[in-house]
Amino acid sequence: MVDMDKFNEETVKVPFGSKHLDAALCVPASVKHLHTAVILTHGAGGDMNFKHLLSLAHALASNGFICLRFTCKALNLGYRVKAYHAVWHYLQSLQKFTIKHICVGGRSMGCRAAAALARKLSDESEDAVQGVICLSFPLHPPGQTHTHRKRSEDLRELPEHMPVLFVSGTEDNMCDRVLFDGMIKEMKAQVEVFWLNGGNHGLTVKGRSEESVLDEVNLQVIAWMSKLRAKVNV
Repeated sequence: MVDMDKFNEETVKVPFGSKHLDAALCVPASVKHLHTAVILTHGAGGDMNFKHLLSLAHALASNGFICLRFTCKALNLGYRVKAYHAVWHYLQSLQKFTIKHICVGGRSMGCRAAAALARKLSDESEDAVQGVICLSFPLHPPGQTHTHRKRSEDLRELPEHMPVLFVSGTEDNMCDRVLFDGMIKEMKAQVEVFWLNGGNHGLTVKGRSEESVLDEVNLQVIAWMSKLRAKVNV
């Protein structure tokens, strides 16, 4: 369960060319020195209020992390990456915080965009992105495993210093386990994988309540983020 007293949330408009992206900023209520932030976005369907993103954003903010989640419904990956870059830039520009560490992530297509942005920004600066969170990374469309090389290219090109967390279901029909394990072996980045037993691409598990699954996933992400925060603050 999420304690609403532990964080504050406000809706914001992120400038993106001549348009704006809808976003929500969750900020811990009582933590004085906020240096670590997470950006999250949704998959090909839904928006920033998709229940998994909402739950994770609130859990992160309740545990001392700033979380900015945003909506971009375009299905073109290049466009999504540009939108993600605009959100990253917006978060960097917020003067009320001293944000030193930003992790990028998302669900399904959203984490493809996050990985592509992390690769692009890492080529420009080692400190631009401190980690990538992939919820249900879509390694291939259902039944079309031949696309896995193209879809995993950005992940395989992430630098050695980059921590990456994967959260995937063991029954995900968009993530062949053998192909996924092969991709992990090729990656240079520091990878951790959490397999949700019985989980499908939507991270739902037959016979389990949605809340119990969300809590399990959130705990994994928060534990990973806490290790990351401890490491960068040494």
